[in-house]
Amino acid sequence: MHVVATAGHVDSGKSTLVRALTGMEPDRWEEERRRGLTIDLGYAWTTLPSGQDVAFVDVPGHERFLGNMLAGIGPAPVVCFVVAADEGWQAQSSDHRDAVAALGIEHGVVVLSRADRASSQRVAEVLARTRVELAGTGLRDAPAVAVSATVGTGLADLRSTLDGVLADVPMPATDGRVRLWVDRSFTITGSGTVVTGTLAAGTIIQGDRLSLLGHVGSRPVVVRGLQSRDTTCTSVQPVSRVALNLRDVAATDIRRGDALLTPDAWPTTAVVGIQRTTGVPYTDVPEQLMVHVGTASVPARLRPFGDDLARLVLDRHLPLVLGDRLVLRDPGSRSVLGGARILDADPPELRRRGDGAHWAERLAGMDPAGDVLAEVAARGAVQEGHLRRLGLLSGHDPDAPPDVRVFGDWWVHAPVLEAWQHRLRTAVQSLHERDPLAPGLSMGAARDLLTLPDERLLSHVILGAALEQDGGHVRLPGSEGNLGAIEPAIAELERRLGLRPFQAPEADELSALGLGARELAAGERAGRILRLRDGVVLLPTAPALAMRTLARLEQPFTTSQARQALDTTRRIAVPLLEHLDSRGWTQRLDAGHRNVVR
Repeated sequence: MHVVATAGHVDSGKSTLVRALTGMEPDRWEEERRRGLTIDLGYAWTTLPSGQDVAFVDVPGHERFLGNMLAGIGPAPVVCFVVAADEGWQAQSSDHRDAVAALGIEHGVVVLSRADRASSQRVAEVLARTRVELAGTGLRDAPAVAVSATVGTGLADLRSTLDGVLADVPMPATDGRVRLWVDRSFTITGSGTVVTGTLAAGTIIQGDRLSLLGHVGSRPVVVRGLQSRDTTCTSVQPVSRVALNLRDVAATDIRRGDALLTPDAWPTTAVVGIQRTTGVPYTDVPEQLMVHVGTASVPARLRPFGDDLARLVLDRHLPLVLGDRLVLRDPGSRSVLGGARILDADPPELRRRGDGAHWAERLAGMDPAGDVLAEVAARGAVQEGHLRRLGLLSGHDPDAPPDVRVFGDWWVHAPVLEAWQHRLRTAVQSLHERDPLAPGLSMGAARDLLTLPDERLLSHVILGAALEQDGGHVRLPGSEGNLGAIEPAIAELERRLGLRPFQAPEADELSALGLGARELAAGERAGRILRLRDGVVLLPTAPALAMRTLARLEQPFTTSQARQALDTTRRIAVPLLEHLDSRGWTQRLDAGHRNVVR
């Protein structure tokens, strides 16, 4: 299905035209039918000669209902712009033209209605004026058809023309994320809450869980049932008019302007950076205005940065992404001020003097089509999921720009990564120069130093900085072998143990050499000594030497037999045997016996 919204001045015959094309009554309210005036949105559908299904969203033309009109045309990709041939271009025609231009709609057909009430010359004059008025919009080259909905002339041509226009509309993504702007919410007895809207992308399936972003926050809902064109469906693809029967929510909790979203797939924001696409320069726009997007109408505050760029603060959060089109309206005059394109859907806070100017400079350099590098550079590091939610990434395995490094789901700007690496290496180098015996910079201190957005990035920074991670510390490569001032003492200890490998020095002997716990720990990290419990210090080769001796004993052996064979004391033999047990080289059988594991 395709969805086409009408546009045009009041009494241009939009509803009569939809009625003639579809055989359905688009005016839903008794008051509308009694007064012959469309007040709210109407809906109808038909099948064109090609077999193409098309739904119409009929919008009001009166200036008092411009907000309703914008809610109807906002989600629609195609417009049927109607001008009465007998009355010609009207003031409301200009409002609707400005809305079409603001939304960037590029597909549509121009209909000169009530052609039976105008001469051929009058029809030509009205068409010429309409072409001039639409010259600055996406409908500048739209085909035009003169029609009389009451007589029936031109309807066949209009159906055929619509077929041609719809054939050129790009196919939407059926596997994309869903963002359904709600235009109606009501209750059906026996079914419960029903909402309707125009599905522009993605697929909705019965049983889907969606996120409802409403006026008072977000909540999960379940799609209990689906209808399109009054027909029950198990799934609906875009572009379609859809009615969703929702579970777990009351109709009174949903309003026009709320949105049903694929969970965790959309960012929500109340602040955006925008670029003027049509209309009044931002320096001439009032600070307080109304912003229309989708079916939503939200009060907002505008801060201009020159004629074409501005920061927009909305009264509530909306699911907005890069490239979304907004309509800005003056709430006092009811007129359309112009259109805007979102360039930054997640702008930084402006805390310090000069932040605004710096941000505006970055905004001016942004690519309206999306710039992954600029977004990553602005934030230093950002997760892939966030880039997808902003609409900057698509596909299953996107390529990163040359200056972006990817670590898991993190995208990091190369200069930021280099700065992290430099800062970490400088800190580790400085610590080593101050204290060569230190085991290195603790991992906690490294995290605090860099304030990384995710501690999982630390290992990548360490690797890139050509540093080593040893247990809970970061150190310079080879630094563990540099013992500095204690080198002579460690060498003397090695000499003594080399002569008598199982005669570990007493605490006073170690103290005399100037070897306390800190110095011994440095020697052990350097691989020069082995520390066992109870202050026993041996060479790293001692366990292997002990095994050679113990293997020659009759198995199993006692602790006393091991002590005698190793020519050592019980103070040393017990920790050494326990160390051999822990390595699986010996096995303790009972309180007094062990054997060598062969």
